[in-house]
Amino acid sequence: MADQLSADEKFNLEVLGEEKLKQVLQERELKVYWGTATTGKPHVAYFVPMSKIADFLKAGCEVTILFADLHAYLDNIKAPWELLELRVKYYEQVIKAMLESIGVPLEKLKFVKGTDYQLSREYTLDVYRLSSVVTEHDAKKAGAEVVKQVEHPLLSGLLYPVLQALDEENLKVDAQFGGVDQRKIFTLAEKYLPSVGYAKRAHLMNPMVPGLTGAKMSSSEEESKIDLLDSKEDVKKKLKKAFCEPGNIQNNGVLSLVKYVLFPLRGEFCVKKDAKWGGDKIYTVFEEVVKDFAEKVFHPGDLKASVEVALNQLLEPIRKKFESPELRKLADSAYPGPSKTKTGAKGAKGGGGGGVMMSWPPPDWTSEWARLSVWRSIQMLIHCI
Repeated sequence: MADQLSADEKFNLEVLGEEKLKQVLQERELKVYWGTATTGKPHVAYFVPMSKIADFLKAGCEVTILFADLHAYLDNIKAPWELLELRVKYYEQVIKAMLESIGVPLEKLKFVKGTDYQLSREYTLDVYRLSSVVTEHDAKKAGAEVVKQVEHPLLSGLLYPVLQALDEENLKVDAQFGGVDQRKIFTLAEKYLPSVGYAKRAHLMNPMVPGLTGAKMSSSEEESKIDLLDSKEDVKKKLKKAFCEPGNIQNNGVLSLVKYVLFPLRGEFCVKKDAKWGGDKIYTVFEEVVKDFAEKVFHPGDLKASVEVALNQLLEPIRKKFESPELRKLADSAYPGPSKTKTGAKGAKGGGGGGVMMSWPPPDWTSEWARLSVWRSIQMLIHCI
């Protein structure tokens, strides 16, 4: 990545509210936040927002990273209370390792856990205030690409975009950054925050990386993703099975890794070939990679082998950090095997709950009990649906 960004490059993202950003930039540096719900394990596609966070810092922005643990629970209970605290710790460690691996200075970043402020009296009242003006239609539409969709939606899924909108005010930022799959949540925030007296924020978006099977890379679909802690053998096996037809550049997850992950971080890509077929070739323009692949200048096997080498170079520092007994234990505890996860006799109606048994109050949050009564009411409503 280049050391400095031009003014035009600072806007080299999909933007909602560009004029507001330009106005702020005339007065001071931008305050931006990026949030992630602590559900499934982060995968290599997380390098896309990490590289943009690096760009924000180089552009002089103040950047906050939010570990959205409460959002993780509201997303159809993909993360049970018993594991939330552990998953927050895992996310923090693995994302810091990612940032370090691409040379991002951590001292310039602010890290926040959602429940550090989302359980306060003021925030809770704001949830009620915003819920009184947001329609069920808009809330459902906003979360359609982010919250897990089930036949009988839970109330929690409707609350998810409401909380995300309020995070912008509580974190005192000028803009929120996220994937293009969050555009509808961003639109809801822009529409409704002024209704409760809060300023409309700008929104910056990065593209989503297609998975190895052709659809969006997802933490919940093992074959579609490469985890940050996957071994070299796992990386090889997953890439070998990835969809990548000769000459086919459509829905090609392997090519997408080159475009969205490797090129932004390295500025080039080396296709490795046997000397008798011309030897290695270094590309500095992604479109030339696409052109040569479409014209079958190199084979899918060459592309996969080259991506494997480049990804392992990115992942090796993260793997090494997690060789410590403490971090290995954290990873295993945050994501235990199915037999170690407490489950109930039945899942939530429509399959939304995943059959996870709940405890109340959440572990380690008992000091917040007086302020959690409203969330208990919400929880009771969810289980009555």
